[in-house]
Amino acid sequence: MDYLSVIIQGIIQGLTEFLPVSSSGHLSVVQHFLNVGEESLITSIVLHLGTLVAVFIAFFPTIWGVIKEFFLTIRDIFTGKFSWKEMNANRRMMFMVIIATLLLVPIYFFKDFFTSFEGDNDIIFEGAAFIFTAVLLFMSDKVIKGNKTGDKMTVTDAIAVGAMQCVALFPGVSRSGSTTAAGLFCGLTKETAVTFAFILGIPAILGGSVLELGSAISSDIQLDWVGLGIGFVVSAVVGLLSIALVKWLIKKDKFKVFGIYTFILGLACIALGVYELVTGSHIVILM
Repeated sequence: MDYLSVIIQGIIQGLTEFLPVSSSGHLSVVQHFLNVGEESLITSIVLHLGTLVAVFIAFFPTIWGVIKEFFLTIRDIFTGKFSWKEMNANRRMMFMVIIATLLLVPIYFFKDFFTSFEGDNDIIFEGAAFIFTAVLLFMSDKVIKGNKTGDKMTVTDAIAVGAMQCVALFPGVSRSGSTTAAGLFCGLTKETAVTFAFILGIPAILGGSVLELGSAISSDIQLDWVGLGIGFVVSAVVGLLSIALVKWLIKKDKFKVFGIYTFILGLACIALGVYELVTGSHIVILM
């Protein structure tokens, strides 16, 4: 494994997992031009796990509160003290995350359909998906600012955000961007929409990584654990910095700049993809 290549991929993953620009789309495009071969899947999995660590560190108080509420809810159910109407913010967020995540369960049977676009040696689809992300970001920027916080989220809100997370399985559709946009469309405050979007990504990233990791390790691919470890650390550190940047951008109301960026990137990917199809040549950046 080329260590410079994996460091670049780690930086890209760490930055784009939390910025509303699609980490899977960027990683797919970068791997396309770096001509990353069979190890691209396992590398992507490890880099995603690195950014997952960043989420746990950045949102630990909220995540720990949700975990505690899970066990307290079980206790209250068995003691007859559970009340749906009187849930605190952490307990309600726990239920909303569960409801939104359940929408991904049926998608598991079609996961090969979604992942096929990442390794199809073509970036035209990613370009179209980037433009779709840009449209979502532009629309969310125009929506009336909501005032609904975590303790007021509804099942309808969770279903709407969860449905958008399913769409974000396509490379080029930003998971954080699309789920945050869905939260804003539902009237959530920006802080609540971002927090819920990031925490919602934990079971999705963890579940998907565990499922793919088993098949990747059992394959005949020779794994470079040092290189993968470097990528893991880089994506985690850059991910923490990226989360801090997102929090700052939320306060400064600067999200629309990413709409412009993903729109331009989408057009560029489509243009380059068409060029490769017409000329029959694959553009490769040698490392």
